Amino acid sequence: MPERLAEMLLDLWTPLIILWITLPPCIYMAPMNQSHVLMSGSPLELNRLSEEQRILNRSKRGWVWNQMFVLEEFSGPEPILVGRLHTDLDPGSKKIKYILSGDGAGTIFQINDVTGDIHAIKRLDREEKAEYTLTAQAVDWETNKPLEPPSEFIIKVQDINDNAPEFLNGPYHATVPEMSILGTSVTNVTATDADDPVYGNSAKLVYSILEGQPYFSIEPETAIIKTALPNMDREAKEEYLVVIQAKDMGGHSGGLSGTTTLTVTLTDVNDNPPKFAQSLYHFSVPEDVVLGTAIGRVKANDQDIGENAQSSYDIIDGDGTALFEITSDAQAQDGIIRLRKPLDFETKKSYTLKVEAANVHIDPRFSSRGPFKDTATVKIVVEDADEPPVFSSPTYLLEVHENAALNSVIGQVTARDPDITSSPIRFSIDRHTDLERQFNINADDGKITLATPLDRELSVWHNITIIATEIRNHSQISRVPVAIKVLDVNDNAPEFASEYEAFLCENGKPGQVIQTVSAMDKDDPKNGHYFLYSLLPEMVNNPNFTIKKNEDNSLSILAKHNGFNRQKQEVYLLPIIISDSGNPPLSSTSTLTIRVCGCSNDGVVQSCNVEAYVLPIGLSMGALIAILACIILLLVIVVLFVTLRRHKNEPLIIKDDEDVRENIIRYDDEGGGEEDTEAFDIATLQNPDGINGFLPRKDIKPDLQFMPRQGLAPVPNGVDVDEFINVRLHEADNDPTAPPYDSIQIYGYEGRGSVAGSLSSLESTTSDSDQNFDYLSDWGPRFKRLGELYSVGESDKET
Repeated sequence: MPERLAEMLLDLWTPLIILWITLPPCIYMAPMNQSHVLMSGSPLELNRLSEEQRILNRSKRGWVWNQMFVLEEFSGPEPILVGRLHTDLDPGSKKIKYILSGDGAGTIFQINDVTGDIHAIKRLDREEKAEYTLTAQAVDWETNKPLEPPSEFIIKVQDINDNAPEFLNGPYHATVPEMSILGTSVTNVTATDADDPVYGNSAKLVYSILEGQPYFSIEPETAIIKTALPNMDREAKEEYLVVIQAKDMGGHSGGLSGTTTLTVTLTDVNDNPPKFAQSLYHFSVPEDVVLGTAIGRVKANDQDIGENAQSSYDIIDGDGTALFEITSDAQAQDGIIRLRKPLDFETKKSYTLKVEAANVHIDPRFSSRGPFKDTATVKIVVEDADEPPVFSSPTYLLEVHENAALNSVIGQVTARDPDITSSPIRFSIDRHTDLERQFNINADDGKITLATPLDRELSVWHNITIIATEIRNHSQISRVPVAIKVLDVNDNAPEFASEYEAFLCENGKPGQVIQTVSAMDKDDPKNGHYFLYSLLPEMVNNPNFTIKKNEDNSLSILAKHNGFNRQKQEVYLLPIIISDSGNPPLSSTSTLTIRVCGCSNDGVVQSCNVEAYVLPIGLSMGALIAILACIILLLVIVVLFVTLRRHKNEPLIIKDDEDVRENIIRYDDEGGGEEDTEAFDIATLQNPDGINGFLPRKDIKPDLQFMPRQGLAPVPNGVDVDEFINVRLHEADNDPTAPPYDSIQIYGYEGRGSVAGSLSSLESTTSDSDQNFDYLSDWGPRFKRLGELYSVGESDKET
């Protein structure tokens, strides 16, 4: 019976074991802390299957794979077993070798090539690498030939809670307006956890506040920070420090945590009114202070900051609102009281002002807190000061006639000392404004008198400055401008506005207007100018001309008859009397010159000269001028011809002091050019080409033939220069063709081998016929005589 039971159990477990071996990889899941066995069927057995079995039955895989798992951060004394590789081709005869390749093969993972056991030889970190892909292959132990194709499998690193949450952007700063309501959002923070968010709760974070309560709260899941108290006042406390914690494992015990800080600053709102530091301010100011000067400052303090603390200042009441003003200083946030009008201690000694400070930017949410303004009283005391004299008028305007007598009074200025002491005043004229000293002033009473005569026609206005000085204190000075207008009197007689000259045609008609004239008067009467014109009493019945007054205050001159003849009388003089309407009236006599002219039929003046009548009939003035020009031209040509002929007949040798050749020295030889390398080498100055020949002069024609001298043979260097000069001087003295004074000396020889060629324009070794001296006439008047000499010489040769 027991044997029968054992057989039945064996029959029952055998198919179960075979089923476990052949499970697909997706069904088998090994525990994380156990090794994994990867097995395969024999490919040889697969090859024995019939073709029919391959069609009807599912193919058996050579490798049965499953994912392997290994815990991270495992650190035991021995390498951890990850799993085992096994193939059904392995009969246990140790003829199969297992090979592992891929990520970490040999460095992180190691395989027993006999048993197929895989061990992790290093500590693994999932945050560095979460999985490894490897390749397994079974090969023959002796031949290393693959028994099966290689296959890949994955080793996954299982996560453990080994990373605490971190706030990467911390510490944080945030702001929230003061007086905010409960639950106002401030900001939100975020922490990160490097653990696997999918596996377990290692990366599930919960937020809380460690410090900062009861002012702020935080949402555990979203980490949104909100206000926990309403109406927090910035003026009471401006800044808060909040410590925030993030804990993993869903906040349960055993989880890891990280913290950060959040600095919350309350921003200002206008919730406080301005307030003066004192209710009464006292200031004192001298009465002579300059307008616009700052007298004092008042300040209303405001607990707010920035634009919420800005206040404007105004004077709302008091007895000095017209004399003082207050402005706001945006930087110092205070009010500056300034003087608008002059003060007078003698008139009023103190003033009281009521000033108000009000916020510029008012927040309507806090209008219920009361008026955002405050008032204070300012008392200003005026101090007495030694003031300068004060004139009775800021400016003076005086008038005087231009014929006023000298030392006559033109006007008067007055001034007083406004102080209680009332110092006497002394007056004077600023002579910088009266350089010609035309006016004087009485130092005691301020009467202005005339010092020099005035002429309105030269200057109508005179502007002077009067100075008033206190006798007791000369530093107290005042000035006042005085404008003096010179009034006109009739002291200038009228006269013609310009120099008139009239022209009368011989063929003019009676009553024809010859000329229209106008008059001018330097005076300036109030009612304008009005002139009266008349002829001299003895010429009232003038037979030739008459006058006619025009409405525009001008005068027309008319001819009484026709038939004027310039041969009988060419010019008529017509005196005209011009009178003005002044009191007393003044008059002058101006003479109009009238010329009789010949005119065309339409009245155009052609000629006003009497000589025109003596011209031949039919010959115009233009033709006469042309004839005269031709005659003058012919005379000039004749004179030039005679002058030239006279110069040609003059002797060639001129003995006057103006001979241009007087200072020109003639040399028969020139320098040696580039060959003359030694100074005073007389031998090189000799002309070897002219030793046996005679070089005649070119400037004159000799009357006697001079016998040529024997050329000097070249001498060595070191020749006696004095002897050489004496010889040449003797030859020049005995030369009958030379003038009795030194004249032009010709360089007959320039030397040989000069690349520059000849430099002489007066002489060369060429023949005489090659020379052409016509260019001398183009060199200007200084070379005129020289050109004439050479031109005469050429003409003599031709003859």
